[in-house]
Amino acid sequence: MALTFRGGMHIDDHKNTRRCKIEALPPPAYVSIPMSQHIGAHCAPCVKVGDTVLKGQVIGRVETGLGCPVHASVSGKVTAIKEINAANGTKIVNVVISNDGCGTLDPSIHPYQKRIQDITSDEIIEIVKNAGISGMGGATFPTYAKIQSAIGKVQHLIVNCAECEPYITANHRLLLESPTTVINGIKILMRALGLRKAEIAVEDNKLDAINKLEEHLVGSDIISVKVMKTKYPQGDERQLIYALKGVELPTGKLPSDIGCVIFNAETCHAVFEAVAHGMPLIERIVTCDGDCIRTPKNLRVPLGTPYLDVINYCGGLRAQPKKIVNGGPMMGTAQWDIEAPVTKGTSAILVFSEKNDLHYDQPEACIRCGRCVRNCPMHLMPNYLASFSKTGAYEQAEDYGVMSCVECGTCSYNCPGQVPIVQYIRKTKTHISTVKRAQQAALAASKAETTASEDKNQAAKEETK
Repeated sequence: MALTFRGGMHIDDHKNTRRCKIEALPPPAYVSIPMSQHIGAHCAPCVKVGDTVLKGQVIGRVETGLGCPVHASVSGKVTAIKEINAANGTKIVNVVISNDGCGTLDPSIHPYQKRIQDITSDEIIEIVKNAGISGMGGATFPTYAKIQSAIGKVQHLIVNCAECEPYITANHRLLLESPTTVINGIKILMRALGLRKAEIAVEDNKLDAINKLEEHLVGSDIISVKVMKTKYPQGDERQLIYALKGVELPTGKLPSDIGCVIFNAETCHAVFEAVAHGMPLIERIVTCDGDCIRTPKNLRVPLGTPYLDVINYCGGLRAQPKKIVNGGPMMGTAQWDIEAPVTKGTSAILVFSEKNDLHYDQPEACIRCGRCVRNCPMHLMPNYLASFSKTGAYEQAEDYGVMSCVECGTCSYNCPGQVPIVQYIRKTKTHISTVKRAQQAALAASKAETTASEDKNQAAKEETK
């Protein structure tokens, strides 16, 4: 029986590219590589305009705090270093490299010299950190930091291959075409974490991938394949943990707090590439689909490649686009620039026409049907949360658990009254986070002022003595 969680829903998966083998996109004429492709501090460029760089060379480093280095995905010359507005409105420095077409590898790239049995956890963490690997399922949390924080705390390593978002088949194709790299990446992570068991979670709409994995794991008593019911949002870490372990992740807690750590399938592949070949994260698999795309494909794309190059390789557009989405249609981000670059978190580029866009012809109206409550995987009351947001009752929304919302979109997708519930919830979460940051800043300033005053008084007393 397929494993699942409470809530959620089955939606049309539109897995049009499930049989499309991964093709290597020819390197573009130029790449524009953002210095922030991960959760944490932005990188500072360590190259300058006019420099010649090699494929795989570090071009950006995080000076302090959490973050991942960024590498050149092609060899060539740095032609610009400029600020670009990202889809969320933040300004991110991009390093633009003109491709020389040679693909000359940086001499620092070579396989690690030790056997996996002889590599320590610290060495694996250092390799993963230097390779710039961040979570490739969309969250983009630095992988080295996830490993560090999980050591000694977790008993369960879970590999997320649910890929529950419509259209995306990048992980599916990876499992079919390169199962050994994923499996070996899992073994490296198990070595780093000191674990002897791991589970690969795959939805039951990918039976061919399940069979392929099981063929490669015959006789293995350390890695098992778990079949999940096809349901959205099965790939959310909270739902995955509940489906596999029957335990709910408390609000504000990390999976490691209840003994679990979760990695995406492509992240495991990237870990293997870093250890086995010394290759940093400079490319990823991207599904390009949507009703505007002439020939949908799965592509291995150099990071920094403009969306337009990917779209043109897929035959270009066959209809006037209304919306371009980075990621899946449920939780992805709408893009305003068709020249935006592919990043470590770009699992898909979806282009939709007017006919596939939601039309709100009538004023929104909650009809009290309860669908949003019934389908919410976090067991919240989205109807109330939207209402609180509209009236500015942010404290009440917080009391009703708005910060626990994972923004999966099942409420908005299912609402017959056309209420954009997720947008209201995002507005509320942004307001609450902004207020809390301001309060923390004020508290820090107050403490600093008090400390300065105490130091001044102490100095005065000593001077009097």
